[in-house]
Amino acid sequence: MTNDVLNSLRHDINEIDSDLLVLLAKRRRISHGVVEYKIANNKPIRDEAREQALLEKLIGYGKSLGLDAYYVNNVFQTILEDSVLNQQAMLQKNLNPDAMSETHRVAYLGGQGTYSQLACHKYFSRRPGKLVELGCVSFEQITGSVESGQADFGLLPIENTSSGSINEVFDLLQHAQVSIVGEVTHSVEHCLLATPDTELSQLTKIFAHPQPFAQCSRFLQGLGDIHHETCDSTASALQSALDTPNSAAIGSAQAGKYVGLEVLKSGLANQRENHSRFIVVARQPLQVSKQIPTKTSLIMATKQQAGSLADALMIFKEHNINLVKLESRPVPGNPWEEVFYVDLEANLVDNHVQHALEQLKEHTQYVRVLGCYQSESLQAVSVEG
Repeated sequence: MTNDVLNSLRHDINEIDSDLLVLLAKRRRISHGVVEYKIANNKPIRDEAREQALLEKLIGYGKSLGLDAYYVNNVFQTILEDSVLNQQAMLQKNLNPDAMSETHRVAYLGGQGTYSQLACHKYFSRRPGKLVELGCVSFEQITGSVESGQADFGLLPIENTSSGSINEVFDLLQHAQVSIVGEVTHSVEHCLLATPDTELSQLTKIFAHPQPFAQCSRFLQGLGDIHHETCDSTASALQSALDTPNSAAIGSAQAGKYVGLEVLKSGLANQRENHSRFIVVARQPLQVSKQIPTKTSLIMATKQQAGSLADALMIFKEHNINLVKLESRPVPGNPWEEVFYVDLEANLVDNHVQHALEQLKEHTQYVRVLGCYQSESLQAVSVEG
């Protein structure tokens, strides 16, 4: 094959890719019309039966064109997820017009290329407006920026599929005067990053935030006697790797590229599927439509007597409220006392949820709602291959 033939083929592929983008943009515009109908007629945003029927039809058509079911399913699951989340965001904007201004000032941990920045872009890409980024050096600075009005929103990592809950954030929520107004899950792809021409055998020190160290523990054990130095953010870890000979940092490939570090090794995480969940906080709570999946997060302290926690949890069962997370944390200054963080699949506007919370107060020392917000954890529909 000559270069001219190869260039001609690549030109054709480029034209097809451009046509695909035009069609995807057209599809998204049409979906905006669909959500306007759903808002006007009080219809649920997601129709899983239709999604399943559509995917089965597309997979069958794809097979007739020589495309395998796995490929077609993956492509259109992504397209459908984008459509649903964009429609949900439009509905929320319609319900909370004052909360979505022309400018979003967002505080998050670290700087360019960090997972927090990538998650921030992912969340606000569905919310029209200019994004003003405020990089912070600590979780407390993030909530402080929101409390003071310097930032409209703050982004905080709350849990990871590999290393579990981020206790520092749970502890901060005990006293921070903010409300949870959203969530976003972002894929984490840890890489070992170093200055150009650095080899793995030369490393004497690795810098990282405590979370990446925990999530990549198996890989790090295999490296032998290399010093691990924790940093308050991935951004500071990257800078330390730049300034320290024979060292590396753990972060995303994008983060390394921003500061001039190259990938020495990729795929470091203990689990192949590694995702972090972030919460979005603001000074004031938002309303959430009944037409979309909703979560409510709260803190409760049960009475110090046998069966108090079981009695409190039974209330959710009695009101048919699904509890999706239960986390205990110590109360600072009160030895052996704990508070419980609870995530519910529930909307505060529902009467049965209000009744459940009223009953909960009878079995607890106190209850504080942290936020009611749109759930972005979409369960993909199952289809036959």
